[in-house]
Amino acid sequence: MATEAFEAIVEDFEFLEDWEDRYRMVIEMGKDMAPMDDALKVPATKVDGCASQVWIHPEVKEGRFDFQGDSDAMIVRGLIALLHTLYSGLPPAEAAQVDAKAELTRLGLEENLSSQRSNGLRAMIQRLKESSAAAAT
Repeated sequence: MATEAFEAIVEDFEFLEDWEDRYRMVIEMGKDMAPMDDALKVPATKVDGCASQVWIHPEVKEGRFDFQGDSDAMIVRGLIALLHTLYSGLPPAEAAQVDAKAELTRLGLEENLSSQRSNGLRAMIQRLKESSAAAAT
């Protein structure tokens, strides 16, 4: 159920042989992501459970789920960019059904992230799942 853009990332990851190259790719994705408006970095958009500062501001535009996100850690910003590719542009009901853990497993992330980063990633996924489900109702 992944977007075409996410499938392209999966294909790119298959060509990268070691985690360091994949890690660099994730960081580059974070660098390329549009910056989040500082006015949206408020307690309501802060994601609890992350080792670093993380903000996610979900929204529905023209019937499609989208969100802005940011972090003070480059790798986490890259993870946000990955999640953005996975969720954005889907109808809210479809976004709520995305199995992000399964999709990200295809990239080999879980075995290469620290436990703190994995916990933060789960917190971000939970925020997106709840937000898209609320938007679908």
